[in-house]
Amino acid sequence: MTLNMRSKPLENVKVRQAIAAMVDRNLLNQRVFQGQAELLYSLLPKSFPLYKPVFKDKYGDGDFVKAKALLAEAGINQSNPLNLEIWYSSNSTLRNLVATTLKASIEQNLKGIVNVIPNTIESATLFAKLDQGTYPSTLLDWYPDFYDADTYIQPFMACDQGSVTGGCEQGQSQLGGSFYFSDRANELIQKQRAEQNPEARNALFIQLQDLLVEDVPYIPLWQNKDYIFAQSTVQGVAIQPTQQFLLWQIKK
Repeated sequence: MTLNMRSKPLENVKVRQAIAAMVDRNLLNQRVFQGQAELLYSLLPKSFPLYKPVFKDKYGDGDFVKAKALLAEAGINQSNPLNLEIWYSSNSTLRNLVATTLKASIEQNLKGIVNVIPNTIESATLFAKLDQGTYPSTLLDWYPDFYDADTYIQPFMACDQGSVTGGCEQGQSQLGGSFYFSDRANELIQKQRAEQNPEARNALFIQLQDLLVEDVPYIPLWQNKDYIFAQSTVQGVAIQPTQQFLLWQIKK
């Protein structure tokens, strides 16, 4: 879930943190995926050893007590409710189920404090306007360009030009619709791209994940599972972390 940091009241970090606490991934997995998704608590997938479940550690799942307290700090209550628009592609049945499940869960537990408003739009229009700040929050998915942690972090957290107060004016986070800008994030991203020591580079990604969970420009929700079915007489059947299927490893 992308949160537009230029959209009021999402510019308030307490509101974004509260939304992170509202999200119940277990409920999504049960109701939408029938238990067949992997719950995700970072922008990095679980296949990376340096994956750190920062959102689970800080916000948990469906912690509405914490969410209510954070919203109160931001001045949001029944007298001043949060109207949260969630946009997604109209051709995505999956995202429709996710949005409606979030709506039911959040409004039941924060009645009168948060109103969730699912909105759909044709996918070409959605992506054409994403970098214009049109949508307060958006349900998106991501497929990596190559198997490296950078491709899960840099496209989301990097910004070439902007400021903390004005947000990203030009760069990756603008294109992704969050308009996130952080001098610290930019510094860490540049350092990891130049670092040749694997352990030192991994430490930089840990810091980036810690920064992500504090600033909350995005809320990771799930990663898909792939399944392969084979007869017991066939060996070497496996999907690689790179999502490749190595045919030459298969034998009877």
